[in-house]
Amino acid sequence: MSTPVAAGPLAGIKVLELGTLIAGPFCARMLAEFGAEVIKIEAPDGGDPIRQWRVLKDGTSLWWSVQARNKKSITLNMKNLRAQAIARTLALEADIVIENYRPGVLEKWQLGYEDLKQHNPALIMVRLSGYGQTGPMKDLPGFGAIGESMGGLRFVTGHPDRPPLRVGISIGDSVAALHGAMGAMMALRHRDATGGRWDGTQGGQGQMVDVALYEAVFNLMESLVPEYDHAGVVRERTGGGLPGIVPSNTYTTADGDNLVIAGNGDAIFKRLMLAIGRDDLANDAQLTRNDGRVPRTAEIDAAIQAWCSTQTVDAALTTLQASDVPASKIYSVRDMFKDPQFLARQMFEQHHFADGTPVKLPAITPKMSATPGQTRWMGPALGAHNQEVLQGLGYDALAIEQLKRDGVI
Repeated sequence: MSTPVAAGPLAGIKVLELGTLIAGPFCARMLAEFGAEVIKIEAPDGGDPIRQWRVLKDGTSLWWSVQARNKKSITLNMKNLRAQAIARTLALEADIVIENYRPGVLEKWQLGYEDLKQHNPALIMVRLSGYGQTGPMKDLPGFGAIGESMGGLRFVTGHPDRPPLRVGISIGDSVAALHGAMGAMMALRHRDATGGRWDGTQGGQGQMVDVALYEAVFNLMESLVPEYDHAGVVRERTGGGLPGIVPSNTYTTADGDNLVIAGNGDAIFKRLMLAIGRDDLANDAQLTRNDGRVPRTAEIDAAIQAWCSTQTVDAALTTLQASDVPASKIYSVRDMFKDPQFLARQMFEQHHFADGTPVKLPAITPKMSATPGQTRWMGPALGAHNQEVLQGLGYDALAIEQLKRDGVI
């Protein structure tokens, strides 16, 4: 466990997390990393399913160490009316509630935004779902994969002669989570500007932040909409290339590694061509601007690939960097662990499990000069904070034990 260095910028902000897996929990994780007190409600019979996803350590996911860091875990059987009442009390005491259930679930528990704001008008609720809280598809199940498909990302991912591919992570969920965190911060700023936290009689204006996974992905899609609306262009899959921006592609070196080379700036293109010994292309008047290079994309890519085929990845990078051409090897995690830039930026944090086993976690992003984020503790055991949180609500040890016997927690 790391030693706290300073209170984060969100110190004093209380967050209740109602959700599982990726989008909602990742959103809450961001707030917890920068000092918010995040109380995560989990089912007593196993908790968040992500506890058992991917690679495990002593029966718990290594992913959990990151996704739930700095959070307080309490167990509540939300099918139980007393558990719902406890959750409602926690929600009304919170500054922000984050949830990613299907629309309507919280309303059944009397935990919907309209229910809660009657008692706390300053409350902020971040709701992440597949399709948002309105519209004909709102009640359908929607994971990140669906958001990536409907939002347009998968249609443009992969090679043109093959079916669409997925990015190697749950990017739809993560992008939605980042939109949720951004929305929460804007809503918090507005609440504070209009009166601040609810004190029982007055406070600022809260609001609901409605994040649809497909819309969060759609928000990344650059010029997709105006290109189609104005010019009828449907962006297609282009493999490793960047459509209409030349050259920017992936190339293979003599030792079998892969490089991304982005020589699409006009001055950069000329430097790139000179670096690879193609003075003819560097001095070709037609290629001085991007719109002239686009019709000759295949020719330019072939020239770069022919040069890369004669170079090791290290030699190619040395030449390109000397010519001030943006280029990078495509990194595996093994590459990251020994890379001087990752190490200089301290992008790996050393921590230890309860049994003393060391483990590295990714460092917190973004880096802030005055109020940096920190890992105060790794993802907690299921229900590790039951006693602390319930005692804060006025339950004594006997009452907490009774809740456990009654199947409430």
